[in-house]
Amino acid sequence: QVQLVESGGGLVQPGGSLRLSCAASGFTFVFYAMNWYRQAPGKERELVATISNGGRSTNYADSVKGRFTISRDNAKNTVYLQMNSLKPEDTAVYYCNTRKMTTEYWGQGTQVTVSS
Repeated sequence: QVQLVESGGGLVQPGGSLRLSCAASGFTFVFYAMNWYRQAPGKERELVATISNGGRSTNYADSVKGRFTISRDNAKNTVYLQMNSLKPEDTAVYYCNTRKMTTEYWGQGTQVTVSS
């Protein structure tokens, strides 16, 4: 079955960096676009970044453009989110996501807290 396992979250000071990873299994990773979402307390889940199956096309939410970079390693079935210049408003649970046919798949999430 499809599994998405995120890692790399933690506590970081404003201006710091983190790199999230999402290890995928149970499907042919190279065939599918991958997404990172986040959900802050009391807020709706929002799309942060998307990468095409081959990795050539990426898109970002306006709030993270120029600070976050999504990438993937199809040989390792892993998608990454490099987060730089982190702000307190980036504090959220970050989720890895993909859509296969009409079904959405989600990881368990990893907490990112930006605070001094």
